[in-house]
Amino acid sequence: MAARVLVSDDLSAEAVRILRDAGLEVDVKVGLPAAELEAIVGGYDALAVRSATKVSARLLEKAARLRVVGRAGVGVDNVDLDAATRRGVVVMNTPGGSSTTVAELALAMILSLSRHVPSATASVKAGKWEKKRFQGRELAGKTLGVVGIGNIGSVLVDRALAMKMRVVAYDPFITPEAASKLGAELVDLERLWREADVVSLHVPLTEQTRHLVGAATLAKMRKGAILVNCARGGIVDERAVADSLAAGHLGGAALDVFEKEPPAADHPLFAFDNVVCTPHIGASTEEAQSAVAVAIAEQLVAYLRDGIVKNAVNVPGLPKEVLDQLAPFLPLAEKLGAVAAQLGPQGPSEVTVEVSGELASVPMRPLAARALVGLLRHFLETPVNEVNAPAIAKDRGIHVREVRSAEPHDWASLVTLRVRGQGGETLVAGTVYGKREARIVRVNGFRVEAVPSGHVIVVENDDAPGVVGNLGTALAAAGVNIALISLSRLDDRSGAFSFLNVDSAPSPEVLDRLRGLPHVRSVRALVL
Repeated sequence: MAARVLVSDDLSAEAVRILRDAGLEVDVKVGLPAAELEAIVGGYDALAVRSATKVSARLLEKAARLRVVGRAGVGVDNVDLDAATRRGVVVMNTPGGSSTTVAELALAMILSLSRHVPSATASVKAGKWEKKRFQGRELAGKTLGVVGIGNIGSVLVDRALAMKMRVVAYDPFITPEAASKLGAELVDLERLWREADVVSLHVPLTEQTRHLVGAATLAKMRKGAILVNCARGGIVDERAVADSLAAGHLGGAALDVFEKEPPAADHPLFAFDNVVCTPHIGASTEEAQSAVAVAIAEQLVAYLRDGIVKNAVNVPGLPKEVLDQLAPFLPLAEKLGAVAAQLGPQGPSEVTVEVSGELASVPMRPLAARALVGLLRHFLETPVNEVNAPAIAKDRGIHVREVRSAEPHDWASLVTLRVRGQGGETLVAGTVYGKREARIVRVNGFRVEAVPSGHVIVVENDDAPGVVGNLGTALAAAGVNIALISLSRLDDRSGAFSFLNVDSAPSPEVLDRLRGLPHVRSVRALVL
């Protein structure tokens, strides 16, 4: 019997044709009330949606036959992933479907600012003819700085090269060789800010990228440079951009996204002629909407007909006995990856995932994939999951090694993650106590017993009296409460280490205060 697919949101006719041509039984029922959808969903193997249909836990409870949900688009906020995973339903999305569209909008914004298109249009419509006022600049020969060269950033690089621009790029998770193949020179952020005539942002919004472009960054940029953000609101400090424009330092800004959407009518950026704004329309083209619909149709066909999973965003299926053994270690592996991402070297070229003890007898691929998810998710605009993480790593020139070790340890099972890159190597290892209590037990040369959760402050210091007391006093004065602390020192007492779980995120000012304490060598804030 043919698998049945319910299309509950608008998909293109081409997408529906692909499903039917594959021999699937397809019903298109768009805009059904929740109660009606719940009443019929139990008869389908697959559900194809955009953003309108809410795939809730209640709906999934009614979907006894459902095997897969296909989301035509990137975001899956309308799908209860935990409920889907618990019920064994694969959830797929289409992360690359709008890459060209978003990159083209970024390019359009760059051109608009360089040639004053919006303000010149307004001037002509107002009955004026101000040729001298709108003298612009050519892009040919100028330097484009791309922050993040994933799906979207790499398309923009290609378009910029066609316009004879020089491209420099920053991306901590791509090798110089991989960047060079795209036509970009990989540089550090400090050099990018200094050299770029145009800066375009293509990174996700994380604790590390929030207000990545603030007053200090803007001051480093070339006078007259252009800033473009088609990624996520919050990456740019909008007030700082307004101040830089008012001071005549920044030459122009273009934003498709804002920290608060829609922005207030009196937003400070709206007062400037050299600001271009659009209402989060990066993926809003006919072609992109059709592309993601066709992509999800092809993915559903591959899964329903051949069992091939592509762009799944929840945990891939494993035999129950293997999952039972691995389950506590999968989130641990992701936490290890997150720690390594925030403490490790830039531009990783090699990642080694090693398991020892009882884990050495089970499949390693799920653990390695989860470690890569934690590692890559902190830096990439592309959604990263257990299915696509290995492919993303390969595309970025990162060699992944899986190692089983018979070396005895103090723990029944141990997962160790080594990340090599520009400037060195970082090692972090962890285990699970009982069946739920994840612990980090080693960070580089330091043995610890730390809880990988929430906000963390990591301190390296001289092995001297008073350091821990000073840290506690400084944090207390700033109103930051220490929940847990794990201390360690090297056997030769040449260095010491503190892993502090705190109840709230420390401000940059607090971190700077800690760095200024006696005997403190380095201070890093992590989000786990």
